[in-house]
Amino acid sequence: MPRLYNGQPGRASRPGFRLPDPRFRSVSLLCLDIGNTHITVGLFQAETLHRHWRLATDLRRTGDDYAFALQGMMQQAGCDPTDVSGAILASVVPDLTEAWVAVCRCVLGLTPRIFGPDLCLDIPIAYEPPYEVGADRLADVLAVRVAFALPVCIVDFGTATTFDAVDRDGVYRGGAIAPGVQIGADALFQRAALLPKVDLAPSPSPIGGNTRHALQSGLFWGYASLVEGMVRRFRQELGADMQVVGTGGLAAAFCRHLDLFDHFEPWLTLQGLRHAYRLARPEAARA
Repeated sequence: MPRLYNGQPGRASRPGFRLPDPRFRSVSLLCLDIGNTHITVGLFQAETLHRHWRLATDLRRTGDDYAFALQGMMQQAGCDPTDVSGAILASVVPDLTEAWVAVCRCVLGLTPRIFGPDLCLDIPIAYEPPYEVGADRLADVLAVRVAFALPVCIVDFGTATTFDAVDRDGVYRGGAIAPGVQIGADALFQRAALLPKVDLAPSPSPIGGNTRHALQSGLFWGYASLVEGMVRRFRQELGADMQVVGTGGLAAAFCRHLDLFDHFEPWLTLQGLRHAYRLARPEAARA
């Protein structure tokens, strides 16, 4: 798993504020994964994921709102924005891509590299057309190619649950896209007036003895069965030695209760973006 820095950088001069940490100077990288539900922000010191945050994706928020949020996060982390030497973002929300480019220019004083299929990183893509592969999925592929033995199936629990296949030669073969479990739960509660909302958690038994447990069984164990079935089918094509990597905002609950995962990497996309920045070696264009 990505190593997290758990120290207390700098010295707090007042509650909620930290002085800039000199260890960040000229080595920090900001990575942004802009998704349909969350915006994940990661701050790296060399290979170490020093801090990470999740923001709600909200098209109603202005660039100034996001700039203020980023400034606050970096201040809390004890990092002077001028010490960030580079930035890279992956986005599946076109309306927010340029907004976050402007945020980086405003707060960091540099233009981020935008990660996508056109950024040549020597990833063979057997998917047609290649430009339709989400940037977050490609970042995940890059991360597993660097970190794990192949072949690999990546299960990303987000707004949608995606299954991505990387064969033993490192070729991205494609995958599958299913509605995310939260989407299914929200649709059920909106359309069934008498069903109460429940937490996404495993029921004590697959056979629910009351309405609450029956809902939890269907949502959790039913979705778990979908994941298990898809992984089994991917293994039939990629080989018995296929590893399974779980990631995404909802991955922890499933990885904790299902024994099919070899690795749980909650910040896999951020790690992929870090590798992409290192491989591309972009020039940090100061605004």
